[in-house]
Amino acid sequence: MSGVQPKIEKEGEDSSLLPLVHDIIKCMDKDSQDVHQELAKLRTKIQEAREQISNMPGIDSSPPEQQQQLATLREQVRTKNQLLQKYKGLCMFEVPKAS
Repeated sequence: MSGVQPKIEKEGEDSSLLPLVHDIIKCMDKDSQDVHQELAKLRTKIQEAREQISNMPGIDSSPPEQQQQLATLREQVRTKNQLLQKYKGLCMFEVPKAS
């Protein structure tokens, strides 16, 4: 895993491409000259999405490597849950019960 943290998307920021495509279609329907401007916005949005994807953690790992990491993490969770259950059973203190 790389140490690069992905840029967190700002709350409320729309990452959908559909509104841009809709604007392009509206411009084409009206024979507007703004279609080139709208296409440029779409290209920019696609490029931003590509950059975000390339900065995602684990993107450089192959699917088998990701599966192995997932299996390791699941085993760690299982072991920790077992330890928690064990330590709960070894409780040495009286816990007052709610009445």
